[in-house]
Amino acid sequence: MWAEPRAPDPPELVWRDWALVAGLVPAIVLEGVLADELVWRAASVVIALALVPTLLWRRTHPLAVVVAAFGTFAVVDIVSLAAGVDWRGLNTSVFSVLLVYALYRWGSGREATLGALVLLVPLLLSATDPQPISDLFLGGVFLLLVAAIGVAVRYRDKEHRRGMDQVKLFEREQLARELHDTVAHHVSAIAIRAQAGRVVAASDPAAALDALAVIEEEASRTLAEMRAMVGALRQGEEPDLAPQRGVADIERLATGGAGPRVDVELSGDLDGLRPSVDATLYRLAQESITNARRHARHATRIEVTVHGDEDCVRLTVGDDGDAGAFDPRSSSGFGLLGMAERAKLLGGTLEAGPSRNRGWTVQAVLPRGRGGS
Repeated sequence: MWAEPRAPDPPELVWRDWALVAGLVPAIVLEGVLADELVWRAASVVIALALVPTLLWRRTHPLAVVVAAFGTFAVVDIVSLAAGVDWRGLNTSVFSVLLVYALYRWGSGREATLGALVLLVPLLLSATDPQPISDLFLGGVFLLLVAAIGVAVRYRDKEHRRGMDQVKLFEREQLARELHDTVAHHVSAIAIRAQAGRVVAASDPAAALDALAVIEEEASRTLAEMRAMVGALRQGEEPDLAPQRGVADIERLATGGAGPRVDVELSGDLDGLRPSVDATLYRLAQESITNARRHARHATRIEVTVHGDEDCVRLTVGDDGDAGAFDPRSSSGFGLLGMAERAKLLGGTLEAGPSRNRGWTVQAVLPRGRGGS
């Protein structure tokens, strides 16, 4: 617990944070004016107002704001005990429980442990008050429940991030295997051409020059694929030597499978695509069609279009189901994340969302690169 790091990527301040602060200020003043039998009325209002801004730093400095708030409560408790006054504070000061939640949601293990000690001080001091022991017990249980919720949300987010990392790693490994096969093919072609060029070099210099030209072309293609491999991870798995399907195979996805009819349209320049791009377009189309068949409600048609131009290839998969009936991003799977990660690894983009009229649309744009067979 002590060595646990802080939770990553705490959100920045948003309008809700400012709205909370803006709403608390008049509420505190109003309670301070209207509350009956309020001990140290002015001091209670000033203390509560002074602690309201701590809400703005609760995610980035969770321990500091807990120390500031509950340390202040402890000091006031000590002073009230010395003065023989039963000080309870304002009901609106309950906002301080958000600081406890933030401590266990975003703080490190060290901060959470030290924060627990800080929280104990005002609780122990409250034990000397004339208030019923049941109130003290309920207060402690309430703080414990808030802390438990913070821990639960923290570890749920941690598991979600771990799942996303596994999906990204899987896509990198898959892409690395596909690129491995492509590079192996090009290197084999280079070796064969080099051997042929050496055989005919003495008798047919022109043929040898042709062989060198082919070697140069194959080497350039191989270099392009090797550059694409940078950042792709592998863990020593054996490469899958099965032929990779590409754009030309997308039309096969229209046949077979239950559900809406699938219409495929291929247009533009789709020849000479980089093998990794070719295979990725097929996989993205396959995953998108599967999602549409599985999740689109009342859909009768799935439209797949692939268009290639000089610089890039665009893939669009859309259905005519009920708009907003189901959002694949809300499911527990990571299909869209894996698709986006694969597109990103190849220097492209992938966007998915509800269409203007009906259904769901997936759009991917991948750079052509330098292709070759």
